Amino acid sequence: MNGYVSLTLIASTFATSAFAVDVDLDQLRSDVAKYKDVTVALADGYILPENHCVSAKGEGLPPELGAMGLHYINPMLLEITATAPRVDGKSTYTDWKQPSVLIYEPQEDGSLELVAVENLVFEAAWNGAAKSEELVLNGRKWDHMADDASTPGDEAHGFMPHYDQHVWLFRENPMGELMPFNPNATCDHHKP
Repeated sequence: MNGYVSLTLIASTFATSAFAVDVDLDQLRSDVAKYKDVTVALADGYILPENHCVSAKGEGLPPELGAMGLHYINPMLLEITATAPRVDGKSTYTDWKQPSVLIYEPQEDGSLELVAVENLVFEAAWNGAAKSEELVLNGRKWDHMADDASTPGDEAHGFMPHYDQHVWLFRENPMGELMPFNPNATCDHHKP
């Protein structure tokens, strides 16, 4: 047995510690439906830190992945400490009853349609709080996002390294309701 196989077998015998939660998506949809009206989101403290609609093409990824949209963040929930050169914070917030990020798709008539929600945990804050568990929602591990300076896109979308999880509540996603991009979402009507 070679060393690689031995290490693989040893590693597979230990359970990975995970911060795993299961969320009833119908209940979550009901909880956040009030934010279909962006003025309600603004009144509850959500802001658009930069007028950037995240699309796969814009991030240097295959265009057929689609888009995410405009990310309205809640600075209090994310405990924002800086917005330049990247958004940074102390958040280890994982409560899905009020997600820290609301995602809107710009419409042709200039309105915004709520399509998804997201929670975001800053990597340094998570590690600093001595949390070593993997974040998992409904069986899916959260994405780790960190910009790779050697690529043309911004893999962390203007944020410091973080973990995030999207939930497509109001737009069908053929790749899965917990995937970051959605081929059925677009930034085509965004006016920067």
